[in-house]
Amino acid sequence: MPETARQIADDLRARIENGEFGPGARLPGEPALVRDYGVAKMTAGGALKLLVAEGVAVSRPGSGTYVREFKPILRDATKRLSRDQWAAGNSIWSADVGERPMTVADLEVYEAEAPRWVARVLELDAEARVIVRSRRFLVDGEPVQMAVSYLPADLVRESRIAEPDSGPGGTYKRLAELGAEPVHFSEDLRARMPSSEESAALAILPGTPLVEICRTAYTVDGKPVEVNRMLLDAGAYALRYTFGS
Repeated sequence: MPETARQIADDLRARIENGEFGPGARLPGEPALVRDYGVAKMTAGGALKLLVAEGVAVSRPGSGTYVREFKPILRDATKRLSRDQWAAGNSIWSADVGERPMTVADLEVYEAEAPRWVARVLELDAEARVIVRSRRFLVDGEPVQMAVSYLPADLVRESRIAEPDSGPGGTYKRLAELGAEPVHFSEDLRARMPSSEESAALAILPGTPLVEICRTAYTVDGKPVEVNRMLLDAGAYALRYTFGS
């Protein structure tokens, strides 16, 4: 009985997982799948499209379909937000990527009126102002995350947080220097499909969702001093949370 596109895709995925096709390897094309599985060309093409839609493979027009090479980033929230990380002058990103090259693109830093939801989270007055830090992160040259941070302008306006280069240790070390050291964090996560603009900015593969994370940083007395809305390419990340009982 002829295989369905789903069955062929699952078989190819299994062959990828057991190492028959490694990262960057070219997968069998439509003619080979038609011959090997005894299916129509449309079914063979559908199987390859399924793998592309699921982020397993990438299509290169005129060349073929290849196993995706990008190595997922292990985002360990506990490790990256540890005081030992940023207090030593390290970027929290170094906990995620190690020696892999990371760059920041489209960095914008400006003062604006706090959006209503931001004012609510930061416990600010309705017309309060915030310093906004918007940027896009690339790892190995691939866009993987967009992030926008909001901080009370009255607190950070005169600090390096209001400048493009916030200095060693980044925003959290600067907050500590201002007497507003973050000691507690909360993160709310949800998965959703990206908008067309988000797909373009992160070069998200068709059918791949993004992970939206909203993190709030609090001082020892429970005062919120930063809220950060992050959009992650779900195909580029594995998320880890480590905590005690």
